[in-house]
Amino acid sequence: MNLAQMRAAVRQDLHDEDSGNYRWTDAVLERHITRAVAEFSLASPLEQKTTLQTTAGSRDISIATLTDLIKIEAVEWPVGEFPPARVGFSQWQTTITLDIVNAPSAVENVYVYWTKPHAMLTGSTTVPVALDHIIAAGGAAYAALDWTSYAANRVNAGGEDVWGRYKAFGDERLRYFRRECNRVARANAVRQNRMYTTDAPSVFEQNRVKY
Repeated sequence: MNLAQMRAAVRQDLHDEDSGNYRWTDAVLERHITRAVAEFSLASPLEQKTTLQTTAGSRDISIATLTDLIKIEAVEWPVGEFPPARVGFSQWQTTITLDIVNAPSAVENVYVYWTKPHAMLTGSTTVPVALDHIIAAGGAAYAALDWTSYAANRVNAGGEDVWGRYKAFGDERLRYFRRECNRVARANAVRQNRMYTTDAPSVFEQNRVKY
C-alpha cells in the first residue's frame, strides 16, 4: 500500500470513515503511520548493497553517501570471490575501517551491505505487501492512543467512556504491532546469519521504547 491507501486502511480500522466528520485529519493519520513505518524499519529495514572504493594505502572508507543509514551489516573485500570474502570492520561516524593487516595498495571496489528505513509515500512504498498489516496496526494504535491522551479530560459526543474504548483498542493494536515487529526481526536475524554472524542485539531491540 502507498500512503494514501494505508491512511484509508487505518481509517477503516478506527471506524473513522465519515468524510464529513473525520475524528483524525489526514495529516495526523499520516504522522502516526510514518511513526509506525519508522519503528517497523528497525525490525525489518530496507536492505541495500552499495559499491564503494578503497583508497590506496588506507584501510578507511567513507560511508557518507549512504543516506539514512541504520546499520552496516557486512563488508565484502576483495569482491568477486566465492564464497564471498567478508572482512571485519569498525565504524566511527561516517567512516568504516577494514580490520586487515595490509591496507589495499590500489583503488579497489568494496561491497557494503547496509540497511535504511522504509519509505511510504503518496504514490509508492518500499514496505512489502505481505507486511502492510503491521504498519496498519501500528498506525491505528498510535492514532487511538494519541487521541485518548487528548480526550481523556474532555466531554465528547461519544459518551464519557469513549476515550476508554479507544485506549483499549490502541493498547491491543500496539501489542500486536510490537509482536509482529519482533517476529519479523527474529526472521531477519536467522536469514542474515547465513551470510555472517554478529553478537550485537538487533537494532529494533536496541531502540524499542514503550509508548
